[in-house]
Amino acid sequence: MATLFQGLGIVTPSFSSSNSFDSNNFLIPSRRSLSERRDGIFVVRSDARVSQTLKTGARKHELLVPNAVATKGGSSVASTSKPGHELLLFEALREGLEEEMERDPCVCVMGEDVGHYGGSYKVTKGLATKFGDLRVLDTPIAENAFTGMGIGAAMTGLRPVVEGMNMGFLLLAFNQISNNCGMLHYTSGGQFKIPIVIRGPGGVGRQLGAEHSQRLESYFQSIPGIQMVACSTPYNAKGLMKAAIRSENPVILFEHVLLYNLKERIPDEEYVLSLEEAEMVRPGEHVTILTYSRMRYHVMQAAKTLVNKGYDPEVIDIRSLKPFDLYTIGNSVKKTHRVLIVEECMRTGGIGASLTAAITENFHDYLDAPIVCLSSQDVPTPYAGTLEEWTVVQPAQIVTAVEQLCQ
Repeated sequence: MATLFQGLGIVTPSFSSSNSFDSNNFLIPSRRSLSERRDGIFVVRSDARVSQTLKTGARKHELLVPNAVATKGGSSVASTSKPGHELLLFEALREGLEEEMERDPCVCVMGEDVGHYGGSYKVTKGLATKFGDLRVLDTPIAENAFTGMGIGAAMTGLRPVVEGMNMGFLLLAFNQISNNCGMLHYTSGGQFKIPIVIRGPGGVGRQLGAEHSQRLESYFQSIPGIQMVACSTPYNAKGLMKAAIRSENPVILFEHVLLYNLKERIPDEEYVLSLEEAEMVRPGEHVTILTYSRMRYHVMQAAKTLVNKGYDPEVIDIRSLKPFDLYTIGNSVKKTHRVLIVEECMRTGGIGASLTAAITENFHDYLDAPIVCLSSQDVPTPYAGTLEEWTVVQPAQIVTAVEQLCQ
């Protein structure tokens, strides 16, 4: 599994060549249908089973349609038939971090409550007992101070992993991340390297309010010298964590708060992923859908419907938010000639906007239709659950967008 879904039946308008929307064409679900959806949540596991958790605590199991999983043929393989071991995403992050701390004594962790409390989402649970308080350092509630301390530690040869309890809090350390972390290698004439990892939970959660629902990808993408990656499965969470720690560059690792309990079987043997490669989630022929983080699962839900309607979407998890893997993206565009970008980031100045510019600049001649980008609305995330869902892209919107693109 995996992630939590609460479907919202929004029907989107037709897309024009300017990618503008007519708000009069939106059909909003009835209050009754919305209240019914609030009766429970769905937990989708990697073995293609879905369980509905009701308010009463009861659980109802049923099989997903096989086309919903990330294989072109739609055949799913139960995780129990695969070698390896099963971990939740936050446990995969911890395993990758623990392996790197065992391998390299220069790796250390710092942040609020990362020590004996184990972190706000238990990513560092047990590490303080195993490695001691000097390598797993609890800090005061002062993001600018401990982020700056981590950057200084990296300058001396350590490999710190700095945890922001919530990505929104890292705005307090924006000066340290932009003016120090990203630029010191250049401004020192190459005398210093900054091998630091800055990581933490972000994204729209379950009624966490505007300040705790930040998506800071768009904030950090313009900082020179910073690499950015976003994990979406336990497998790539561990592989990206290990790669980020070993990198000589500063890396920001974005984790989505709703994906921590996603479960997957990962290999027993050691592996490290590339920080600059996208993942082909589902090969296809008709349209390229580019996405990352939690939206990967909204796209795959939409893909189930699209396949049943006769469409063959190609789904790519870009993973590397900076730089983009234009090799993988470009090969897909040359094959499908149509591009849909699905993100949880804000529309104005988001990752989708940068991705649109990069594709237009490099592969414009291969496009048979304008690039369409589905993003979150440019509003503070509401606390009310139904309003919160309306601000984020839903599977029904993805289906409508693909149908319009392929006309």
